[in-house]
Amino acid sequence: MIFLHFKKTYNERLLMLGWIKKYLSSGDQGKVAESGSLKGADSSSPVDFVALGDASFKQGKLTESIHHYEQALSLQAGNAVVHNKLGDVYYEQQDYAKAEQHYRHALEADPGFAEAELNLGLCLDAQGRYAEAAGCYRHVLVAQPENHIALFNLAVTLSSLGELDEAIATYRKVLALKPEFIHAHFNLATLYQRSGRLELAEPYYTSTLSLNPQHFPALCNLGVIFQEREDFPKAQECFERALQINPQHAETCQNLGLIELRAQKLESAKAHFKQALSLRPDFAEALVGLGDVSLKQNLIEEAQAYYRKAIATQPALASAYCNLGVILQERRQYDAAITLYQQGVENASDSVLLFNNMGNTYASMGRLSEAESCYAKALSLASGTTETYSNLAGLYAGQGKLEEAEKSYRKAMKLDPGYAQAYSNLLFMLNYDPDRSGEDIFAAYKEYENLYARQYYAGWPVFAGDKNRRKRLKIGYVSPDFCRHPVQYFLEPLMAHHDKSLVEIYAYAEISAEDSVTERYQSYADHWLLSTGMSDDALCQRIRADGIDILVDLAGHTANNRLSMFARKAAPVQVSWLGYGYTTGLSAIDYFLTDEVSAPEGSDALFAEHPWRLKPPLFAYRNSPVMGEVSPLPALKNGYVTIGTLTRSIRINYRTIRVWAAILKRLNNARLVIDSSNYQDANLRQALIDKFAAHGVSENQLDIGFHSPPWDTLRSLDIGLDCFPHNSGTTLIETLYMAVPFVTLAGRPSLGRLGSSILTGVGRPEWIAYTEDEYVEKVVGLASDIEALARIRAGLRQEMQNSPLMDEAGFTRKVEEAYQGMWAQWCDK
Repeated sequence: MIFLHFKKTYNERLLMLGWIKKYLSSGDQGKVAESGSLKGADSSSPVDFVALGDASFKQGKLTESIHHYEQALSLQAGNAVVHNKLGDVYYEQQDYAKAEQHYRHALEADPGFAEAELNLGLCLDAQGRYAEAAGCYRHVLVAQPENHIALFNLAVTLSSLGELDEAIATYRKVLALKPEFIHAHFNLATLYQRSGRLELAEPYYTSTLSLNPQHFPALCNLGVIFQEREDFPKAQECFERALQINPQHAETCQNLGLIELRAQKLESAKAHFKQALSLRPDFAEALVGLGDVSLKQNLIEEAQAYYRKAIATQPALASAYCNLGVILQERRQYDAAITLYQQGVENASDSVLLFNNMGNTYASMGRLSEAESCYAKALSLASGTTETYSNLAGLYAGQGKLEEAEKSYRKAMKLDPGYAQAYSNLLFMLNYDPDRSGEDIFAAYKEYENLYARQYYAGWPVFAGDKNRRKRLKIGYVSPDFCRHPVQYFLEPLMAHHDKSLVEIYAYAEISAEDSVTERYQSYADHWLLSTGMSDDALCQRIRADGIDILVDLAGHTANNRLSMFARKAAPVQVSWLGYGYTTGLSAIDYFLTDEVSAPEGSDALFAEHPWRLKPPLFAYRNSPVMGEVSPLPALKNGYVTIGTLTRSIRINYRTIRVWAAILKRLNNARLVIDSSNYQDANLRQALIDKFAAHGVSENQLDIGFHSPPWDTLRSLDIGLDCFPHNSGTTLIETLYMAVPFVTLAGRPSLGRLGSSILTGVGRPEWIAYTEDEYVEKVVGLASDIEALARIRAGLRQEMQNSPLMDEAGFTRKVEEAYQGMWAQWCDK
């Protein structure tokens, strides 16, 4: 965002100097008359030469003006007014040393000459001698405490000295004396804006514009205030009015482009950015804007070109490095991203965003120590950076340092109480805590509702639409994952098989860039809306206008969720499913779509929504086509059993380590594979090795690392291990599809019973354990019968393909029946 910092004290001083001259012009002639009418050899008087000097000055003939004033001084050397006028000419020529000399001569001749002292202050200001200038203004105010000109100039100088509170108080004194003094209104507004007190700045900009509706800087700065408040219609109105006054202002074109970009009006945004560039060819921020437009249009190469051009144009522009770095990171070109960020840091070493993003890339690479160092550097530059605290918390959580993670999340929320995503991240992390009860965790979800959602409940509308139980239902899906994402393996099977005679599908896509998977989702939907950039209120109103009957949240507390919009009650029936796996904590959402295993009877008190239970499983799975075929059982060739998991490190806690160590001690020649991107970090690998060593497990039984893609690693396993109390997710499905049986421990409802739901769905409930000891026995039992394990290997994929777990059409019918049941209940209310 471009903030037009229109305090411009130098310009205000020039303006006030001219204003003072006009205001005091009648007094000038009086002072000349008082000094007498000495005549020179040419029979001219000082008054004659002053009149000639004034005329020349007015015509801009400064050299002639100096000549005439000097002739006047040759006749009357001590005339204070003439010295003051001559000082003005030199000031106009920016010869501040000579101007100062003449102003001081004027004051020597007449110590009470207020205008000369004010002008001396302006001259000292122009030389950066602010403290001396302030002394001049204060001296005038001793004799003339209500001199609003002296007060105004003092306020301007105090702001230059960084004395903002005193400057604000002084501007307020000016306005008490002269309520319609427009320059004081404007400068006071800018000071409030600079200090972040936008609610105080706005009325003074409004006053400025009421006095002068054509005040260009006030329109621009007021537009920025509205922009920061995300009141984009008002911001746009201000900027458009400003451009009517000054069509050549590149920064205002840029700001309009940013507004249009946020509203997804990409062609209009592009036009504004290009207009800004045509006005300022070196405007690197406009190049970044064009890159952002190209990125949203999925023109990735074009976006990169714009960002690189912006970097070449302005090497210290951190946003260009960051936006390009994010593209490289998303393409998993991690080394290139790190090189780019390092280049950025060399040119913008004080950029918090660069260090933060570099930390994110290191974290994605599994280089956790470097990531933590980057976050620490970012926080040393700006300790109030909430996003960095949140990212650092995620890093701690990934290493199993849950206590440190919680502290960091709460620090972020303390700094910004409105930072709902940080609380969502905290809730996500609490689910992994091996010691918290379900009741304790659910209490945190209800606290989230009280902090971030309940405020909207009083504004819920009364839905009085068609209550026909047999109507064709309008179903709205809201997701940030309508693109290449693991969710696709479970969402596509549903959306692709909807019976369009029963349901009409609306998709509200909160995505930053489209891909080939997005195109498939668009083909499944009857109506498609890109919701990115829409405010919660605007999206809520759109959904109501669309007449959605059942609105489905597919994100929960994951990134880019729209829970705040759901809190506003956009549809009569609201449901959460799939993307998160547990309650949202919002009673504004009516149902949590689950199954009888994940949320067994008696667990309703752990959900804010009402659990709507399907026959298990709670989703259908469509495999990735690149996974390859099932291999023979590795144990037949190896002579030992390989057990393992491909889960993230956050799921591995002292309980899982204790149980897996007990298994390894029972199976003396077995090997344990733990494969995840987290374990690219040598320190994290060693820490895990040390934890197993504490249970008597030697390092030669462990294979800890990371391989991508994961299919060969899965093929190397004989038996899979699920984690607890937070089960694994997609990895469990992929493990089964590669014909590897896994053992799970049924724990807390929902996320602690996901593995149980999957195994029930595939028809293998015998692999579900209910205690840690039973978990050990089931793994040891599978490993003890290699021939039976080989038979399982040979037939498990086919079992899975024949099971409800991969019955896409059958699962879709179950969901549609659930929707009809939910709608019937609403109709009956």
